[in-house]
Amino acid sequence: MIWFNKNLSIDQFDGMGKDTLGEHLGMKFTEIGPDYLKATMPVDHRTKQPYGLLHGGASVALAETLGSVGAALVVDHNQFICVGQEINANHLRSVRNGYVTGTAKPIHIGSSSQVWEIKIHDEREHLVCISRLTVAVLKRKDR
Repeated sequence: MIWFNKNLSIDQFDGMGKDTLGEHLGMKFTEIGPDYLKATMPVDHRTKQPYGLLHGGASVALAETLGSVGAALVVDHNQFICVGQEINANHLRSVRNGYVTGTAKPIHIGSSSQVWEIKIHDEREHLVCISRLTVAVLKRKDR
């Protein structure tokens, strides 16, 4: 298990994203495993582009949310914070409605940086987007 809090459960995520972009876009954390984190996002009026397809920016927002939260859950919050440095995304398939599910898994967990891979699938399990997020791990200065 990679998580700093070994007793972490998905129930602890309720209300975590209150008043954030994730809440506005309808993101919901759905599953946490020994080395992955999952969340869903609706494909609706909040997340579509003018052609009626899932907006690439919405996919990137889901990917960054998952990777950033995953990165933060690996470190001791009393000593460190995690901040995004770079994200990329390849949009592979369009989605017109329903939900997409993102799964974030670490590729590298280091003392000063982390790299996370986020795969987003539609309801038929087709790969919609694949993203990679690099996160800096910084020593807290406010403590």
